[in-house]
Amino acid sequence: MSEGPKEITNNGIKINILAAKSTEMEITSKQGFLPLGIEKAGDFGDIGMGVLSDGTPYLNQRGLAVLCGVENAHIGSISAQWNEPELKPRIKKIKGILEEAGVHFGVAHAEIVHAGKVHFCYPAEVCLAILEYYAFDAGANVQDQARRNFRLLAGSKLKDMIYSQVGYDPTGADRFKKWHDRISLNYQSAPRGFFHVFNEAHTIIYELIVAGAEIGEKTVVDISIGQHWGRFWTDNELEKEFGARAKYPHNYPDSHPQAKSNPQESWCYPLAALGAYREWLQDDYIEGGKFAGYLDGKVKKGDLAPSVAQLAIATLTPAQLPGK
Repeated sequence: MSEGPKEITNNGIKINILAAKSTEMEITSKQGFLPLGIEKAGDFGDIGMGVLSDGTPYLNQRGLAVLCGVENAHIGSISAQWNEPELKPRIKKIKGILEEAGVHFGVAHAEIVHAGKVHFCYPAEVCLAILEYYAFDAGANVQDQARRNFRLLAGSKLKDMIYSQVGYDPTGADRFKKWHDRISLNYQSAPRGFFHVFNEAHTIIYELIVAGAEIGEKTVVDISIGQHWGRFWTDNELEKEFGARAKYPHNYPDSHPQAKSNPQESWCYPLAALGAYREWLQDDYIEGGKFAGYLDGKVKKGDLAPSVAQLAIATLTPAQLPGK
């Protein structure tokens, strides 16, 4: 992890060292339409921060108040007044700053339940607009701390700091690592003339990663697919049609606790059954509700954000053509 701020203290309330610049994430049209989760979060001194499941970096209410040099209640009142019919002058000013930056937020913050606690998450763009207001436009309420911190955090620096502190790669490259590690161990492990479910699950795994899922030791969707396909295979006596299935050694990377029992015996199936498997995967597993059931279980356990589940299902389930 690149080095972020050394400290944020109440003594001057300023950030002393900034993180190196990294690639920025774009705010997408999905934001505001799908329920978001928290992918990364942490408290650094008095500053709570994190990254939402769509890649949006945020500060919590207390952290934003500390940066601005004001009480929590002042930040809370900004949220409460955000959509009043007659906007207060400070809300007009803050929204005007956001409009100049080309962004719009229907609310000032998102309330997200994470680890059994409600988090008040203020997107980085909103934080900077509020910080700028208290730095230069608040009249008698202008704060020296806000001015110092705004000079340090303007532009993309606040985003970069949050990404660095919580250990989040906004390019998404590290999300593929554990999956790639499994591929490198298993892509040639099935015997000639057979296929295994892991290699055939790549499209689903890829779409989950793109949607924001952390694929690793907790989310191993190919196990779910393999269990359901195995039952379908035996229940329908497909061995009579395609020939006997076999076992092959499947290995997990050292980063997975499952690696302690490597190699693990897994089923592989005759290539003659590959077409039937792919039809089953689309018609039964994905569109038949089994995939949604698997994701719902992960959401309930807190391993997956609801937005990730919904986006993956929407991507993998084709739109139905209207009847003629």
